[in-house]
Amino acid sequence: MKSFPRRRLGKTSVQPTSIGIGTGALGGFGVAVDYRLFEQTILAAYNAGVRYFDTAPMYGYGKSEHYLGHAIRTLGLRNEVTLSTKVGRVLKPAGRLPASTPDYGVGWIDSLPFRDTFDYSYDGIMRSFEDSQQRLGLDHLDILFVHDIGRAWHQGSASMYWRQLRHGGYRALEELRSGGAVGAIGIGVNETESVLEAANEFPLDCALVAGRYTLLNHSPLKGAFAELQRRNVSVIAAGVFNSGVLAAGTRGAAPAYDYRSAPADIVDRVRQIEEICDRYRVALPAAAIQFVYAHPAVSTVLLGAENPAEVEQNVAAASAETPGAFWAELKSEGIIPEDAPTDRSWTR
Repeated sequence: MKSFPRRRLGKTSVQPTSIGIGTGALGGFGVAVDYRLFEQTILAAYNAGVRYFDTAPMYGYGKSEHYLGHAIRTLGLRNEVTLSTKVGRVLKPAGRLPASTPDYGVGWIDSLPFRDTFDYSYDGIMRSFEDSQQRLGLDHLDILFVHDIGRAWHQGSASMYWRQLRHGGYRALEELRSGGAVGAIGIGVNETESVLEAANEFPLDCALVAGRYTLLNHSPLKGAFAELQRRNVSVIAAGVFNSGVLAAGTRGAAPAYDYRSAPADIVDRVRQIEEICDRYRVALPAAAIQFVYAHPAVSTVLLGAENPAEVEQNVAAASAETPGAFWAELKSEGIIPEDAPTDRSWTR
């Protein structure tokens, strides 16, 4: 069994491992996953040294939470693992909602018969959290994220949802944290700007940021990560493969980038990275994972997996040796910035 170090989130006592597993794909994101496969995947991750698992009401409309809670309980792992879920969405029976209720284009396979509605108010966050407790079968969660409060996600409705958060949602989060129902509070978004906005208004412990710091996206180096470090807000980095192109590369099926077909300029950049990977015998997924973790603001890299084989591949990629000359060439070719950290190992 490999051993990944645990890293404290902010000033809390919550310490997830430096590698975690997200259960979005296991909730049926475009692929059929039954409970047996779900449990096998969780157990494979645990046996590989992973002690952090993330879920959300959105994943399979409650299916991921049901499966994860049952697996953790029946495998007897609760006292050994860190668990996180999210608030901001309340699940309601699909049959009672208008036919026009959006599903955000997510093709959940064999989901539960619910749909999610956004609610960042005091009552909405409390309802969401208590429903998650029921689905997970747990009375305490280690980490609670406010899900998709980002302005890019909500567009014209963003101001309304931020008002809900400011006028009651933050109070609910503080009550849950101070009362011991959760160990750490953060937000889970696809943009760093919303993390900084929330951190200016509320004492966050951590932030789950998906796809914003990768081999292809370096914008947090312009000040966001430094500010979060100054505020002692730990970053849990997800989406390190930019939804596929940095895992599968450009030599197979049509590559995806941020949940869409990869544009030509992204494909060209990934081809450059692949050529350098070939010269140094570095696997593209290994480069993608290790680049993100090298930044000291990042406490944990959260990886998705659909089955035990993908868990094993990701753990092997995270642990692979990557020569310093490889990173030096990425910098000299202008693929990553000169000031990007690249020398942090998993043992530190």
